[in-house]
Amino acid sequence: MRGHAAAARPEISREPWDTMACEPGDKTRRRERPRMKLSTDRILTTHVGSLPRGPALLSLLYKKENGEQYEGIELDAAVREAVRDIVKKQVETGIDVVSDGEQSKVGYATYIKDRLSGFDGHHPRPPHLDLAPHPEFREAMTRMLGKQAFKRAGCVGPVELVDRDAMQQDLANLRAAVTEHHPHDAFMNAASPGVISAFQSNRYYPTHEAYVDAIAAAMKPEYDAVAAAGFVLQLDCPDLAMARHTGFQELTEAEFLKRAEYQMEALNHAVRDVPAGLMRMHVCWGNYEGPHDHDIALEKILAIVLKAKPTGILFEAANPRHRHEWTVWRDAKLPEDKVLIPGCITSTSNYVEHPELIAQQLVQFADIVGRERVIAGTDCGFGSFAGIARVDARIAYKKLRALVEGAERASVELWGRSQR
Repeated sequence: MRGHAAAARPEISREPWDTMACEPGDKTRRRERPRMKLSTDRILTTHVGSLPRGPALLSLLYKKENGEQYEGIELDAAVREAVRDIVKKQVETGIDVVSDGEQSKVGYATYIKDRLSGFDGHHPRPPHLDLAPHPEFREAMTRMLGKQAFKRAGCVGPVELVDRDAMQQDLANLRAAVTEHHPHDAFMNAASPGVISAFQSNRYYPTHEAYVDAIAAAMKPEYDAVAAAGFVLQLDCPDLAMARHTGFQELTEAEFLKRAEYQMEALNHAVRDVPAGLMRMHVCWGNYEGPHDHDIALEKILAIVLKAKPTGILFEAANPRHRHEWTVWRDAKLPEDKVLIPGCITSTSNYVEHPELIAQQLVQFADIVGRERVIAGTDCGFGSFAGIARVDARIAYKKLRALVEGAERASVELWGRSQR
């Protein structure tokens, strides 16, 4: 990176966010957005989605999760206020493409048990393949972070959508927050059929394929609703990487790749009515501190990832296990419409990355696909499961601020080239 200290930074445009859509259900005035906003005059910033929840909200969420008595009106109000606050914090930090922080959800892949039928109980799975040989480490992490309190339900009956109101409430909360705080753009997370199947084991359908098909059909209304509301739809797809050593660890590599391919086809079918440019997907190897020496290599799954319909691809690129894989993206034949959103800060370390390192990384990816097709992102979320986080909440925002500063430095480098 050259000459950042002396260079003038480009003008930062932050025009008010506009859904370009009407209220849900009013089809007379609806007009679809053509695509997510891109880095047309500077490198935009975003993140994976989940952000820390406050203690009062955490208490209410886990009362609901554990079947304890709670006031629904109180929980709804707490979520609404939390989304308002979390969008404000993102805008103040300088994040361009914001989310609701998944404030209403205990887990990014387990929240569906409250919206879909067919799920019940709690079915723990074996330790991850990389963690299994290290019981002392697992015990130490439990002491530090606490036990996982969320329920990992199993599929014990037909999977169907039974609660449409929860998604509409999420959309209304995010709509109100972005209308008040005017971010550059906004997205909402939704679990992919594959990651749902990886977290909630099948105990009902005759085959995994039948199970995934049922999930895809049940989740389609949620995917459609996010797009219809004018938000960018982010599909969370750790099943394409992480599940190799977690939820599907009993499979051979060949069997896993075959399963991942099918899950990708099911996902594409489920989003057939959503424009590709209005979607992005997140692929990761697991948002936890551990050896990760059983992570499947990016080059083995990249062909499957690139078959996905969404235009944007968020992926881990900051942590020491996957930082080197930028060369895989460099050497791949990438479709012209794909937008790369590399993770430039980690979500499992309290180190605050230096903006210069972030800028260097963004320039690397811009040299691969062009500056307009790069957005600065994070490896994973800072609150994938409510109340379970390795990074302190305040430090998380320091890291996000470093991301913003790194993107500004990269913008000076990339847009300054055309002026030389």
